[in-house]
Amino acid sequence: MQVYVLLYNPGTANEGIHSLQLGDRNLILMFECADDAERYGLLLEAQDFQRPSVVGIDAKEVEEFCQASGYECHLVPRGFVPTNDAERLFLTPPERNVAETDWEVENRVPPAAESEFSEKELNRLRQQLEKLL
Repeated sequence: MQVYVLLYNPGTANEGIHSLQLGDRNLILMFECADDAERYGLLLEAQDFQRPSVVGIDAKEVEEFCQASGYECHLVPRGFVPTNDAERLFLTPPERNVAETDWEVENRVPPAAESEFSEKELNRLRQQLEKLL
């Protein structure tokens, strides 16, 4: 069965899938209807989240990914009507995002290492290099 998920940076090295954090669980939404997924993505963007891409994928692939990654998945059927607060998140995203995404952590530039040379030594080395040119 084809479902629709929300991906960030699709086709890149730091591709990511949108997930919800419910307590200690990470939940990936699989939308039965592409229009519902698109609407959800627009709501995310309106709340200053990064805009995701809606991508059609086989539900089995998502389920296998979730099992391998320790995530859970939930199918949001066409015409879904929530019955509690947790289910409302399947139609309206939360108002806050994680402080830092996994790809931001991976791509973070480490603080500059302290130089083993003093400023005076660096200037001396610069002058030597300039003389070579």
